[in-house]
Amino acid sequence: MAGKTAFRNPVPLSDLAGDILDPVLRRRAGISTGLLQSWEEIVGSELADCTRPERIAWPRRRNEDDPFEPATLVVACQGAVALRLQHQMSEVIARINAFLGFVAIARIRIVQKPVTVAPPRRAWRPRPLTAPEKARLERLTGGIEDEGLRAALDRLGASVLARRG
Repeated sequence: MAGKTAFRNPVPLSDLAGDILDPVLRRRAGISTGLLQSWEEIVGSELADCTRPERIAWPRRRNEDDPFEPATLVVACQGAVALRLQHQMSEVIARINAFLGFVAIARIRIVQKPVTVAPPRRAWRPRPLTAPEKARLERLTGGIEDEGLRAALDRLGASVLARRG
């Protein structure tokens, strides 16, 4: 194979960055990019807009024979949202542990400070379908008897066709 270049499939930049950042975040903050990226799914959009996981503080073990103890998650929170987070703390801890797959977090420590929020994503609006595209979609889904399923497939097909053009 001398002289030939081996081509690889493209890889999303976020995957490469995650592979690089995960070890650094784990070492420095005890936290993974997976937790950071899924924060909104874990705590909900209302809390995610005003909170951010900072680090996981694991208790020190004097020797390897000491039993495992869950950690404390330090969460940055701004303003009055800290009270809302405090009221939902047991539910948030349960969701985090479910996400991580084991009882890793026992407590949450709230640190009040400004949380920078990413600008909201603009909603993607599909372009209107052309008459031939509409006709093709109706031919493909016309034989489906279940109205709900047909409507869902029409929406899916319209979205796919709108993205292609």
